[in-house]
Parts: sequence; structure tokens; C-alpha cells
Amino acid sequence: MRNRKIPDTDSVKELAEFWDEHDLTDYEGELQEVTERVFSREGSASVTLDLKPDEAAEVKRIAKARRIGYKPLIRRWILEGLRNEKAGKTASAKARQDA
Repeated sequence: MRNRKIPDTDSVKELAEFWDEHDLTDYEGELQEVTERVFSREGSASVTLDLKPDEAAEVKRIAKARRIGYKPLIRRWILEGLRNEKAGKTASAKARQDA
């Protein structure tokens, strides 16, 4: 027997807590199939990166050694590269101004 209605919320935490305590089959009549994305990261974009098999294997090996996922590792490397690129351009522009 149901105790509550499905929460009308966008909170992933609240929904996770609800479904941890309730059985989906008890709510089949209230569920709707959706075709569009329900959750998304605002301001983020996916990028496809082509690596050779040995390159991908090396990234995964390094990630495993560091005990992190390979996708977060790649993201970290890209962000570091962007910071370095920005710092390098800033330093170059400053050097040109000082000359």
C-alpha cells in the first residue's frame, strides 16, 4: 500500500530518497514515458575525442593508478591545459606591453 504520492520536484536528492523507500511497481499508473532529456548539466557540453586504442588504454591505466575515472582525468587535463594556455597568453601579452 502506498503512503505518498510521487514528489513533484526537480531535486535529485529528494527523488532518490523517495525511491529508496518506495517500490516503483506501486506507482506504475502514475508514471509517464518521456522521450526528452530529464536532467542535464547547465552550461556543460559533451565533446567527442578520438584516441588510438593504445592512447585510450594508457589514459585508462593512468586513471586506474590514480584511482579516478578516466573521464574525470581527461577533463582535469583539459582544464589544466586551458588554464596554462590562458596564463601563457596573459604572460605573452604582458611581455609585449613591457617591451
